[in-house]
Amino acid sequence: MMKPSIARMTGCMTGYMAGRLLAPLLLLLAASPFVTFPARAGGPPLTIAVGGSERAFDRDTLLARPDAVTVDIPADVSYGRPMRYRAVPLASLLGTAEFPPGTVLEGVASDGFTAQLPPELCLRTGADGAVAFLAVEPADKPWPNLPGKEMSAGPFYLVWVRPEASGVRSEQWPYQLARIVGSDDPLRRWPQLAVEQGLAADSPIRAGQAVFITQCMACHTLNGAGSATMGPDLNRPMNPTEYLTPAGLKRLVRDPRSVRTWPGQQMPGFDPAMLSDADLDRVVAYLGHMAGRKAP
Repeated sequence: MMKPSIARMTGCMTGYMAGRLLAPLLLLLAASPFVTFPARAGGPPLTIAVGGSERAFDRDTLLARPDAVTVDIPADVSYGRPMRYRAVPLASLLGTAEFPPGTVLEGVASDGFTAQLPPELCLRTGADGAVAFLAVEPADKPWPNLPGKEMSAGPFYLVWVRPEASGVRSEQWPYQLARIVGSDDPLRRWPQLAVEQGLAADSPIRAGQAVFITQCMACHTLNGAGSATMGPDLNRPMNPTEYLTPAGLKRLVRDPRSVRTWPGQQMPGFDPAMLSDADLDRVVAYLGHMAGRKAP
């Protein structure tokens, strides 16, 4: 809520004295049924910071754009059913036609979930592959709550048309999106993610590294590397391969609640449609390898 400016109301009084003298008055005003403070129109904005510029978009402005369209998502990853949205092509919001080599986009949600988004996918607009859209929740027509949660995916949600055509993964659908940021490739930013240099190019451990960055770093860090803040670090102080059998770890990924439960548990299960058995094996191989490469 917007509050009256103390400096404007007190003239030459110091900020300290103004606060001491005006605090009771502000409390009285806030409690009065006849006084209201205006809320920010349209709710918190979405921030996009790429190419050296930063812009903010509120949902009313986005919904009023001429390129806003209705998109149908036959298999919505977050809702688990068909959904229809008013949305804007993400490519038109990024403000650039290309990114420097080694750039990745991070879609950061309000809860700390951080999706790794390849720029070449986000810039797509053609009908021969996946296309990213920023779905915008109208203030007067809220979306339904997400399954098992007391909140919707809004006000901003990154959805994909034809995701299967370009290999878009389940963790590249960030909901309650707060900002999109251009960053260096994760392996350049965080060398402590890297596997042993001598591994063969076709090693399943190297393949597991790529899957880990896309699927696991949305919630977790490893050796302190990563932007997400939802889940624990997966190598420090202990790697899960050090206290779980391979079978137990795979079951934890597939159905966390079948292994352990606790209040506030957030990790979803990853079925084979989200993470194939082969990719799960690769992630476990990567984690086992990194157990011997702990970084301080």
